[in-house]
Amino acid sequence: MRPTAAYGITIFGASFWGLTGLFVQSLYEFGFSPLEVVTIRMSLSMVIMFGIIGIIRPYLLKIYVRDIPYFIGLGVVSIALFNWCYFNVMEQSSLSVAVVLLYTSPVFVAIISRFVFKESLTGNKIGAIILTLAGCSLVAGFFPLGSMNLTISVLIFGLASGFFCALYSVIGKFVSRKYHSITITAYSMLCGGLFLLPVSGIEQNLEPFGEPVVWVYAVGSVVISTILAYVLYTAGLKYIESSHAAILATIEPIVGIMVGVTVFNDQLTNWQIVGIILVFSSILLSVFSRKKKFQLKGRKTQKLGYSN
Repeated sequence: MRPTAAYGITIFGASFWGLTGLFVQSLYEFGFSPLEVVTIRMSLSMVIMFGIIGIIRPYLLKIYVRDIPYFIGLGVVSIALFNWCYFNVMEQSSLSVAVVLLYTSPVFVAIISRFVFKESLTGNKIGAIILTLAGCSLVAGFFPLGSMNLTISVLIFGLASGFFCALYSVIGKFVSRKYHSITITAYSMLCGGLFLLPVSGIEQNLEPFGEPVVWVYAVGSVVISTILAYVLYTAGLKYIESSHAAILATIEPIVGIMVGVTVFNDQLTNWQIVGIILVFSSILLSVFSRKKKFQLKGRKTQKLGYSN
């Protein structure tokens, strides 16, 4: 896969995560809690993916037993627990604080990948991380206009959400080269859905499912902002470093903000516009530095081929 294509599908996947608000906000209006919405998304994703794959490409459901812990890690830790921590921050503090603390994830990925995958902390990568954190802080209004006092509980839950989110890029790397991205997404949703169903209490709030429009929002959330998002993002992990993928994923809050502006008529401040520019700058810095590495590696491979 060409480097531009690898970065493209990763960015598209993260962008589809940013479209979640289009569907989730509507589901909230029917009385679902955040945890119940996550359960709906993961459970429906599990059913839809296994149903379609089982009919069209059943061989994609074949996995090795020894890899099950990775899928449990992706589904339960990287998706389910990440959402739980994220929602706790929103409940105890605000969405702005939750977003800022969540997007410490590229920092966690870069540090973990340095020790696990021996990925180098280059100047471009460090610069991209700094631009990411600064941009997200401005977009969320946390700096310089915010003067929010964080409790220990909010800080712990917020950093945990960033850490668990980061683990998707790290754990996914172990299986991304062994399995198709569809296989990884399906089994991650299976593990996460089986974990959430008994703990979410959704069985006590089944009445809204009698409304046909609820199913429209639920299926839209599942197909676009869950299945397609994770399949594309996981596919990109095959060809780019985990730390770069995490930086690219910061386009998600930008897409979410643009949806808010164009669909829900949210107003952007000048500082938020600066923040968006900084995040896009970090993405460009990450893409072009990695593209050069792709080209150098390709030339080296060609030389080796000619020498043979």
